[in-house]
Amino acid sequence: MIIMPSKTEIKECIKKENIKTIFLQFIDINGGIKSLQVPSNRIDEILDNEIMFDGSTISGFRDNETLDLRLYPDKSTFLVFPFKITKLKNTARLICDIYNSDGTPFAGCPRSNLKRVIENAKQYGYTMQVGPEVEFFLFKTDGNNNIVKSEEKTGYYDVNLSHSYDEALSDIMLTLGQMGFCISALHHEGAPYQYEIDLGYDEILKTADKLITFKFVTKIIAKNFGFMASFMPKPVYGQNGSGLHLNVSLTDKNSNNAFYNPDMPNSLSNEALYSIGSLLKNIKGISAIFNPTINSYKRLVKDYEAPIYVVWSAVTRSALVRIPAKKGDSTRFELRSPDFSMNPYLAFAVLLQTCMDGLRNKTEPPVPVEKNLFLLSSNEIKQRKIKSLPRNLFTALEEFEKSYVARIALGDYIFENFLSSKQKEWNDYRKQVTPWEIKRYLDI
Repeated sequence: MIIMPSKTEIKECIKKENIKTIFLQFIDINGGIKSLQVPSNRIDEILDNEIMFDGSTISGFRDNETLDLRLYPDKSTFLVFPFKITKLKNTARLICDIYNSDGTPFAGCPRSNLKRVIENAKQYGYTMQVGPEVEFFLFKTDGNNNIVKSEEKTGYYDVNLSHSYDEALSDIMLTLGQMGFCISALHHEGAPYQYEIDLGYDEILKTADKLITFKFVTKIIAKNFGFMASFMPKPVYGQNGSGLHLNVSLTDKNSNNAFYNPDMPNSLSNEALYSIGSLLKNIKGISAIFNPTINSYKRLVKDYEAPIYVVWSAVTRSALVRIPAKKGDSTRFELRSPDFSMNPYLAFAVLLQTCMDGLRNKTEPPVPVEKNLFLLSSNEIKQRKIKSLPRNLFTALEEFEKSYVARIALGDYIFENFLSSKQKEWNDYRKQVTPWEIKRYLDI
């Protein structure tokens, strides 16, 4: 349940904690976290939605136009940072929705758009919960913020030889706990200096807020310890990339897990099966949202434990959609393809819309695959008629442009601006000449 403090309670907290600066945070269409620092003595203006900014400067909003936008802070997101942000002490934050200057909702606000999709689903009696498993790297840096290479070999559940990693990770967990996070676990992942943290299970709007807060906090604390926290999907050649696995369930109007039915195979209800069926049917058209960068598709390749085949399974982790063993109130599916270059508000809007589309159309999933897909040959994959995820951003954008579910989930404004922004990104990339090309072709 979201606790909404009153205006008076927020002002009392600011006075008690001697807050000097308030960060008004929002996220742009491409997932960038933006902050406007406002003196705390303007708290009445802040809470009365009187703070404005120039939206024409924000990527994916509206280029080359003057666009005055208004910040509407969500009072339930108010918190005091339990650490210093650079030299600033006693700071707090509020996450904001974006409105037009006339007080109408701005069509390009990812957070407001997610709220719209949530309300549409509630009309059918459903809400969605998501539990994210975030993978990331901690790279040691020098005084100029350059990555310092190391030959240390570490893998799953190992402990790094340098205690500074443990100190940084412990500080991250402690700080998140002070900020109200219920961390399930944190452990070393498969690649050197790669970690996974489970941020707990919650309603999707709150989970999206948690994700951007986690990224913001982790980057600051890591830097304080001389590290760079990287959520880049594939930062190291020859090593596993970093994903953002999403554990997903629906709750019905009686607050029961709508995915659980003990009388059906795998204890999965029709709601669960229809959601999985729709996800597999539409995944190519929505992959550009879950995997929105050039680099995303360098993670989604064979032999590095990332899913590439459009199948579901109750057994193998090589499947795109996996059914965890725990059932009852914990019944859920795990979507394994996303990475944290995604905008969580857009991703969750698309995810919820896709599931609801499956429920409305009763979209049956194919037969589950119960073999390790990574061990199947190319011929076996073809014989089974197993489809693959898009191989690069260009192909993903081609599929996205045709996706009805994506357009409905995002609305025309976000859909068109996201597509345009990512097409520009691809066109810029395809003109680049990389060091790999120079090394391979220069002397031909």
